[in-house]
Amino acid sequence: MSTLMVSVSGIRGLVGDGLDPNTIVKYASAYADFCGAGKIVIGSDGRISGNMVKHTLIGTLIAKGNDVIDIGICPTPTVLYNVTKLGAVGGIQISASHNPNEWNALKLLNSKGEFMTPEENKIMLENLESSNKFKRWNELGILTQYDEGLKNHYENVLKLVDVDLIKSKKFKVVLDCVNGAGSFIMPKFLKDLGCEVININCEQTGIFPRLPEPIPENLTETMEFVKEQNADLAIVVDPDVDRLVLITDKGEPFIEENTITLSAKHVLSKTKGNVVVNLSTTRAIDDVASVQGCKVFRSPVGEANVVKLMKEVNAVIGGEGSGGVIYPELHYGRDALVGTVLTLEHLAEQNKKLSQIKDELPKYFIAKKKIELGNVNPDKVVEQIKEKYKNEKINTDDGLRIDFESHWVHFRKSNTEPIIRCIAEAKTEEEANLFIDKYFSEIKELMK
Repeated sequence: MSTLMVSVSGIRGLVGDGLDPNTIVKYASAYADFCGAGKIVIGSDGRISGNMVKHTLIGTLIAKGNDVIDIGICPTPTVLYNVTKLGAVGGIQISASHNPNEWNALKLLNSKGEFMTPEENKIMLENLESSNKFKRWNELGILTQYDEGLKNHYENVLKLVDVDLIKSKKFKVVLDCVNGAGSFIMPKFLKDLGCEVININCEQTGIFPRLPEPIPENLTETMEFVKEQNADLAIVVDPDVDRLVLITDKGEPFIEENTITLSAKHVLSKTKGNVVVNLSTTRAIDDVASVQGCKVFRSPVGEANVVKLMKEVNAVIGGEGSGGVIYPELHYGRDALVGTVLTLEHLAEQNKKLSQIKDELPKYFIAKKKIELGNVNPDKVVEQIKEKYKNEKINTDDGLRIDFESHWVHFRKSNTEPIIRCIAEAKTEEEANLFIDKYFSEIKELMK
């Protein structure tokens, strides 16, 4: 059974078991037909299989008659930014994000430098079987290596904040890039912000020394290192640098939900406006927005959905609770470089330690659990829960979210396996776990 997963954010699979040259040619051909004539920007997160994927991809796109601009190993947001900067018809980042070494993926962008919408994705997939026509020798595209892509991106990120103020603080920062694309940009980027940078896992090898998802259980060594070095904070990015996770001066997780909360608090203190996050993101966002008299809108999970709603309500800041900050002042995509400068500017302005800032943010705890359904229909189970709580505040844009005074809960069925994911948030860890156990029991009862 192939591991290939096709979704609105692209195609992902185990290299040699799902993601192989035949698959890459097939999807890249359909993508080229969707984009039409013009330039396509490509980048890679530096993982080991990147060259195999890249060369197959370049050959296919050139054979379809598209000019390819290769910006090399770089963050995903760098590709997003350069699609619009260079007037391209599309862009592809070769990255399986936080998946381990054996995975890779094609992240597919539209001509606006954003992830394809569900509608665009549907149009592309309809061409999948008929996209096997290629150009003649005199109609092929050309390949350009473009070395300015990273510079374009990070120079414009620096323009978003008061660099001199940040420099004056001389922050001592532990930087963990899990040997991915961040290793090619983040050390210089932080030095340009006047930081003393202590690198860990910043070798440009593309071999991840630990599980690459930046969650606390994978960051124990980095947390210890912050304490040993007496650093002000640690900045941790995933392999393709769209997620930012922080560790405080005490060597404790800042908590990834707090990344977007802090960025929203900072941006709203300067520019009042709407905020968009997904339905699984912390309620702390509502708290910091209401202090500024601003509104929060919630979209279905997924970057493309957040961006779509951000545009509809003209949001000044948005993102996801996994450490993804979207600041439309620069571009519509999750960007750890942007999250980094907003965080450092906030720290510099407040003149406080990151651990103090964390203590001042609204306190919530999220618990997550997945429920195996076997042969039971997930839609039926979710429908029954909805009926049971029909008098509460309900949102059905993406599964079922129910808001109570003391907590909220979000039920989502998986598209790939017979499970329901359940997320609950309350004021304490104990309460969140009690609520999630309660809903778990209710679903078990409904399954009988």
